[in-house]
Amino acid sequence: MQRRHMLQSAAALLATPWSAARAADPFRIGLILPMSGPFASTGKQIEAAARLYMAQNGDTVAGRKVELIVKDDTSAPDVTKRIAQELVVNEKVSVLAGFGLTPLALATAPIATQSKTPLVVMAAATSSITEASPFIIRTSFTLPQAAVAIADWAPNNGIKKVVSLVSDFGPGHDAEKFFRDRFVFNRGQVVESLRVPMRNPDFAPFLQKVRDLKPDALYVFVPSGAGAALMKQFAERGLDKAGIRLIGTGDITDDDILNAMGDVAVGVVTSHHYSASHPSPLNKKFVEAFQKANNGLRPNFMAVGGYDGMRVIYEAAKASKGGTGEALLNAMKGQIFESPRGPMFIDAQTRDVVHNIYIRKVERVNGQLYNQEFATLKDVKDPGKNK
Repeated sequence: MQRRHMLQSAAALLATPWSAARAADPFRIGLILPMSGPFASTGKQIEAAARLYMAQNGDTVAGRKVELIVKDDTSAPDVTKRIAQELVVNEKVSVLAGFGLTPLALATAPIATQSKTPLVVMAAATSSITEASPFIIRTSFTLPQAAVAIADWAPNNGIKKVVSLVSDFGPGHDAEKFFRDRFVFNRGQVVESLRVPMRNPDFAPFLQKVRDLKPDALYVFVPSGAGAALMKQFAERGLDKAGIRLIGTGDITDDDILNAMGDVAVGVVTSHHYSASHPSPLNKKFVEAFQKANNGLRPNFMAVGGYDGMRVIYEAAKASKGGTGEALLNAMKGQIFESPRGPMFIDAQTRDVVHNIYIRKVERVNGQLYNQEFATLKDVKDPGKNK
């Protein structure tokens, strides 16, 4: 009798559809972020946004309990790769997500490919990232999208001669190249291209050189968080008093630290896909909810990349009925939706984000500094893919 009972139980288990058995398993998202070190603000913003999305949309999707596993990669590619391997093998995650810097995403790309695990890039912005693995989806932005937009705006607004200054790594090289190529195409002149170390940069000697060259403007890209130091030294070296304008991609006037920059930031014009002051009703709700959940912290473009990344993951899980691997990946491709940044979609061919790019000027509003949008370029694809 006992043997018959065991055989009946085994038969019943085998007869249970695999999808139903899997539904009992948690849907795990491995969120790999720089939570310590110089880029910790990136990790803090993305984790806060991911948790806000879960609070608003529940912790169950397609009948599976959602588990968010947050790991600190300390911004080190070897650490990121090891963590990703452990999350895939030991934790059986359905999705890898986060990736605050380009080298971290690139280090993990082979693991995504080998394990067929979708990898959602919520921050890193080098154009080529999505080409490193067919399992990479991006919900952040690309530097060429922002760089080309400001290169089109500048020559029509009295800026003919520019020095560029970028951080010396992948996104900086993209920011430099795509700005230069479009600015020169628009009959502008880049008189010097300067690259500064990404870690512990001293901007002072570079800014002195800029002052000596006397361009109409300094075009800048530095990673999120480094803009405050640059802005301070820009003022200390008297570049603003010398009539040199400051333009760049939106990283330099990051919403997270903009208020701390003070009056030197007022009037700085940048191009970017998100501002906390974006006037849509959806964004106003997002900013209010984010600040309420995080002691008044203002969300920045990293936060919106994390928030939208969670949306893409949730909706793909629903569409694939809790699926994993290629089924989950395919459900991420082609998603079209309204984001706090405005309308956006994931290009089904490139797996990259397509969204509006805004030209913004820093202004003081009700005693606080904001990137105020005044022009919109609609549905901007990554120029780096248009080869």
